[in-house]
Amino acid sequence: MSDRRSPALRPIAGEWLPSNKKREATMTKSLTNSTGTDEPCLGRRTLLKGAAAAVAATGVTMNAALAASVTPFGQTGTPTISTAPLPLGPLPGSRYPDSRLESAKKGPPTFGPADFPAFAGTMAVERVATGFRWAEGPVYFAAGRYLLFSDIPNNCIMRFSEDDGHTSVYRQPSMNSNGNTIDREGRLITCEHSGRRVTRTELDGSITIIADKFNGKRLNSPNDAVVTADGAIWFTDPAYGIGGFYEGIKADPEQEKKNVYRVDPKTGDVKVVIDDFVEPNGITISPDEKKLYICETGFTDGPDNPSHIRVFDLDVAAGKVSNSKVFAEMPKPSITDGVRCDTEGRVWCSVGWGDPNEDGVRCYTANGQLLGKIHIPETVANLSFGGQQRNRLYICGSTSLYAVYTGVQGALKP
Repeated sequence: MSDRRSPALRPIAGEWLPSNKKREATMTKSLTNSTGTDEPCLGRRTLLKGAAAAVAATGVTMNAALAASVTPFGQTGTPTISTAPLPLGPLPGSRYPDSRLESAKKGPPTFGPADFPAFAGTMAVERVATGFRWAEGPVYFAAGRYLLFSDIPNNCIMRFSEDDGHTSVYRQPSMNSNGNTIDREGRLITCEHSGRRVTRTELDGSITIIADKFNGKRLNSPNDAVVTADGAIWFTDPAYGIGGFYEGIKADPEQEKKNVYRVDPKTGDVKVVIDDFVEPNGITISPDEKKLYICETGFTDGPDNPSHIRVFDLDVAAGKVSNSKVFAEMPKPSITDGVRCDTEGRVWCSVGWGDPNEDGVRCYTANGQLLGKIHIPETVANLSFGGQQRNRLYICGSTSLYAVYTGVQGALKP
């Protein structure tokens, strides 16, 4: 269902009625006496009746407007006041090779971190934009050379233009958007906290609601999504966005479980594919689309809950997963919020909320062996490969957007 509405329509008394000229013509007709001529004849009694009707209509309109009032979105657009903004460019103290790239393989010094594909020679971790409250959900659009990402509390989707380094607002309000991805037709897919829905931004700019209910009940707060080659949209639905008024609107969950869903590309049917997560979070697929990776951040709900990445065997054609197992454990109290794959099947994930020395990005082999870390001076929420060669890793780190050139290419399509 599309959100498009004709500019020629206006909301009157809770309904969509014609524009002013048509309304005036309708009112004129109602005040016309039949005199056998084409000219209207207005009497005093008729005018009084018309005035009374207008007053009554105004009352109905006001009552309807009051009845239709809605809760505002979450925290919206209050500027972040800073007397000492974070510097942009290479981080202070950077030198080649960048010491913020740490290989898991220990040994004698080499030209860059040994066996760690984050290293790309003459490069270092850079801060490319700053001034946000909680940066999340990055996705790269190659056709325009820009990155979109959410600032959830400020209710914005931001745009970082890679060609000139300019940052601007892409959409506000964004319904407290969180995760974003791109489908095979180049359209933006967005998970919204306030809207409690998944939407698609069409190529003409209109917005289509992909999913907002399951079994007649509202979703919790969709968090992250991925699109498979057949056009199916897979998304996670934890309860973070309805836990308060900062990143959404506080509300009771209507779904009994925190599910992972699949939206059928042909019928639009929404079905549960996984229902045993405490809090499912970031989601991605392997480059051959045979594995599905999902971050489990249930540790935020209690110390006995897990903090890890799970991996499933993925059957795209059947729309099913199987053989769940833990892919990688996170060092509690840290959690991993976002995850991506490169073209060789390595898994890159965010780390934050725990030991500051663990803040940043981790890289694993497809078998779950830790290859190395990228240290970032802020809690990291999510990440995405971008750049014209898909070899620049963009990292959403709390108040800032970071970037680092790697020796690999991201697998995200198109």
